[in-house]
Amino acid sequence: MLRTPRGGAGDGTAATEAGPMSIGAVLNVLRDEFPEVTVSKIRFLESEGLVEPERTPSGYRKFSPRDVERLARILRLQRDHYLPLKVIREHLEALERGEAVPLPTVGRQRDGEPVPDPGDTVGPTVARIGRAELLAAAGIDERELAEWESYGLVAPLEDGVYDAETATVAALVVELGRFGIEPRHLRVMKAAADREAGLVDQVVAPLRLHRNPQTRAHAQARTKELASLTVRLHSALVQTALGVRLP
Repeated sequence: MLRTPRGGAGDGTAATEAGPMSIGAVLNVLRDEFPEVTVSKIRFLESEGLVEPERTPSGYRKFSPRDVERLARILRLQRDHYLPLKVIREHLEALERGEAVPLPTVGRQRDGEPVPDPGDTVGPTVARIGRAELLAAAGIDERELAEWESYGLVAPLEDGVYDAETATVAALVVELGRFGIEPRHLRVMKAAADREAGLVDQVVAPLRLHRNPQTRAHAQARTKELASLTVRLHSALVQTALGVRLP
């Protein structure tokens, strides 16, 4: 649920400030529901044409409440339905044209397999994205993808497809590349992420291996909670090391 930075009550979709908002204010609104969102992520979505905030004469972004709602919808589609940005853009454009379009199922349905019931607690659903979809979503070619794979930044699953979160990784690698940070420079980040994931897995493993099915089902929720906390801690530590603070 979105709320104003001053703690105004939300209605389940949005309760943002009446006037235009700075990117920092937007970040504060979104972080309640999306704690891992960053200024860079918002800027990236803007650069991809998914949101178009107004600009002041001095060049500062000003987001309307409608812009914030659109950002929240995009982030939900990525988080809950594992959709690449290209599919999200097409879906939103169809909605804006007034078309009654069903929610896309890219990455959640493959080879005619049914979409699993979200209420099923037998085990976590692994959303997937094909190689061609990943290339299109990231706007890269086979050579670049092969380079990323060689550095361990992305890796296909056993059947050659990718975890849907790989699309997010790819988008961030592309964005960092615009600042001159090459894939080979990101190996240290991958190594740190692997160590953090190992720590979370060590904590959650007893739950996942428990004989009680409800306890095993709880392991997935606990994993997400711990992952969110580690991401926030990592961000805070980087900011502290650099002596900066994101708005």
